[in-house]
Amino acid sequence: MLMIRWFQYAMLIVRKDLRIEQRTREITTTSAFFAALVSITASVAMQSGPDTATRVAPAVIWIATAFAAVLAVGKSWQREREDSALDGLLVSPIHRSAIFAGKTIGISIFLLVVELIVLPIVALLFSIDMLSVAPGMALIVACALPGISSTGTLFGSMTVRTRARDLVFASVFFPLLLPTLIAAVAATRELFSGAPVDALQDYLLIMLLFDVVFTAGGLALFGSLIEG
Repeated sequence: MLMIRWFQYAMLIVRKDLRIEQRTREITTTSAFFAALVSITASVAMQSGPDTATRVAPAVIWIATAFAAVLAVGKSWQREREDSALDGLLVSPIHRSAIFAGKTIGISIFLLVVELIVLPIVALLFSIDMLSVAPGMALIVACALPGISSTGTLFGSMTVRTRARDLVFASVFFPLLLPTLIAAVAATRELFSGAPVDALQDYLLIMLLFDVVFTAGGLALFGSLIEG
């Protein structure tokens, strides 16, 4: 019964964020536009031969995703700072871990929208047959986004009350995100080179490991960090 109620609270946070986003479209518009701009700029600057797709395109996809995540997390927590919305959440009967879970799921959904925009753009610019690698790409995205979102949510909560929050957040976020990004880039590179999904197992396990570590850490530490 408690678990069901906890899940309902988490989904309440998700619905709140999605309804705000449905009205404003701030996060998806700015994040997707920025990610698309990075993709287009990189494709023009680095287009140097027939093997560019396997060498450059994976990095373009995940660098664009990483920067889009910074924007998405920043916008998401900015809403909580406005009009004391965060204080309202903290005095509510919702468990702190449910708030973390809801925010993480919400950011994952925003980043998934960004991926759905970036991947076709990269496929077009780098002449990649995305349909042929769609199952493997979907698996990589499914393994990478939870870790990116949980890391962003956790450390976004740490900096939500600081003045130089954007600088502090980026300084902490990117180094911690590096293992997930490296694994995602390597897995995408192998996939674009023609490797079967089975050959990506090691990279997927690395991403799943970081998913578990940061999700579990966020659920355990979020309450003390947000109130600290």
